[in-house]
Amino acid sequence: MKLWVICAVLSCLALVQAEQKIRWCLKSEAELTKCQRFKTLSCVKKEGTRNCIEAVGKGEADAITLDGGDIYTAGLRPHNLHPILAENYGKDNCYYAVAVAKKGTTFGFNDLKDKKSCHTGLGKTAGWNIPIGTLVKNGQIEWSGIDDKPLEEAVAGFFSASCVPGATNPTLCKLCKNNCQRTHDEPYYDYEGALRCLKETDADVAFVKHLTALNNKDEYELLCLDGTRKPVDQYETCNLAQVPAHAVVSRYDKELSDRIEAVLTPLKDQGLFSSSGGPEKNLMFKDSTTELTRLPELTSAYIYLKEEYWNAIHSLRRENTVSESPESIKWCAVGVNQRVKCDLWSPLTVDEEDNVRLQCQTAPTVQDCIKDLLLRKVDAIAVDGGEVYTAGMCGLVPVMVEQYDAEKCKSPSGDNPSYLAVAVVRKDSGVTWENLKGKKSCHTGVGRTAGWNIPMGLLQEKYQDCDFSNYFSASCAPGSDPASKLCQLCKGDETRKCKPSNDEPYYGYGGAFRCLAEGAGDVAFVKHSTVAEITGANGPSWGKAFKASDFQFICPGGSAEIGDHEKCNLAKVPAHAVITHPERRKEVVSFLKEQQEKFGPTGSDPSFRIFESKDNEKALFKEATQCLQEVPANQGYEEFLGKEYLTSIRSLHKCPGSKSELEEACFYTACVKS
Repeated sequence: MKLWVICAVLSCLALVQAEQKIRWCLKSEAELTKCQRFKTLSCVKKEGTRNCIEAVGKGEADAITLDGGDIYTAGLRPHNLHPILAENYGKDNCYYAVAVAKKGTTFGFNDLKDKKSCHTGLGKTAGWNIPIGTLVKNGQIEWSGIDDKPLEEAVAGFFSASCVPGATNPTLCKLCKNNCQRTHDEPYYDYEGALRCLKETDADVAFVKHLTALNNKDEYELLCLDGTRKPVDQYETCNLAQVPAHAVVSRYDKELSDRIEAVLTPLKDQGLFSSSGGPEKNLMFKDSTTELTRLPELTSAYIYLKEEYWNAIHSLRRENTVSESPESIKWCAVGVNQRVKCDLWSPLTVDEEDNVRLQCQTAPTVQDCIKDLLLRKVDAIAVDGGEVYTAGMCGLVPVMVEQYDAEKCKSPSGDNPSYLAVAVVRKDSGVTWENLKGKKSCHTGVGRTAGWNIPMGLLQEKYQDCDFSNYFSASCAPGSDPASKLCQLCKGDETRKCKPSNDEPYYGYGGAFRCLAEGAGDVAFVKHSTVAEITGANGPSWGKAFKASDFQFICPGGSAEIGDHEKCNLAKVPAHAVITHPERRKEVVSFLKEQQEKFGPTGSDPSFRIFESKDNEKALFKEATQCLQEVPANQGYEEFLGKEYLTSIRSLHKCPGSKSELEEACFYTACVKS
């Protein structure tokens, strides 16, 4: 073989090998030394965690393992990183934040004023966010926010001396040994460092994880929140909080995430989770790690940390600022046509001080809107029951529910509004509930109530088959894999086909019925009023040619004329509802009540109607809505949906792959027993 050919081959092999390497970001010389032992890792040294987060965000490195406080920072703009692999610790896939004191001392957690403290690092979970957040919440540290004073200053006024690696306040660095750096170059950094600080100085307390204390049973005790003390092995009943496992974070790039997982997996047997050979511990990963668990693709920093812990960190951050327009409601419009409607509504919400009360944001799907809600990019959206379930799993709440009966708008019954899920076929088609298998089906969207959860739950119960593509010969079920049979009947162009938004002509109630009416499908799963609303003179342009009498309902055991839905339906289901964050409830409810007084069906201003759709504008609510009614503040998503519906959706979700990606992400928790 010629020399140049050999060189070319070797060059290609070298290039492939280089492409397979993962660029890992390191915060200290000790971590760098460990990293360099692994041939599949390219080691990038930066000065501290924040610089590593920036490097990964800019593409200068690919990954780093972070604790909860740093995962929070990494998830913020402009970094926009997300956790992809969670550390697994064997018995507990999470850990406990604890306060440790030397045996022989007698003070309790409530007596920490003027004591000397050791912390894992500024902004770290067990060493800072949890203990300081607890002390602030309990009123032991007096701090009313960043407008009062920097948090570091408040903490420095509480402890007489500390080592908080990464702090800038001299009092908080007084006990540190080497410039108070937030890296392993500071001997008192991280868990083992904080405990070493307690041991080697005259410090009184160290804030660490429970596993750190377990290794020193004879020397230390735990400080409990009730003021008592317990042995270090009783951490389950004496701790400050249970917190999520550390996780590997990277950019939103599935291919990169797959490569990171592929590179790290074989390294676990080569010492990836060991820091032996030097005094430093927890290099790159916590030494107690036994496995890495792949997280659902849509897991964001917020979803991973969960709302309570996210908010605890958020409240302690210096950069936490008040919104420039606290009265403004950011509404999420799904697709182009809903954005048109929102943009027509927004300028009509200007108040006497020229503040725009409603701001419009756009996302391609409802799931994307829910993600934006979780990240607080938007405040509200109206969704169906299936999406209320997903949102509830993610910590959001229903606050206003659509009412379709005008009489009940005048005198609410006390029961949550509802509607009936139905199956519609062309009259005289011969299609019945009993012979549905093998027919062509039209659905409002995957995960939606009347169009998916109810009918597919019934069919799954009947056929005991979790491969939903086996039920029908072809379908349009927006939100499915575009290459599958479940998208075969959809009508959107190449970029929009089968998308779960109004950009797909066969999406939603009207879209699913249109799929049936135009002859694409044999059955449409919709709500009971869809056919009457769309056919005839009052319907959209494409629906005027059809008559309600051309169609009929089918159900287990029979059929019925359109309009006779009480006799023949699949289930009674909860009405659509507006969802938001719990802390935005009051503002969203107040705004919507005010707006429907003005722009509702009988509102004072007839120039605009918020529940109507015209031409290329798509209402942000169901067109049948007569008013919005407040959901009781003490009613969570489970009570709102009702036991019957929850049983149905949970039964359906026993099938692998039946949960949406977002639901899978919100369902995951690091704190479960293995």
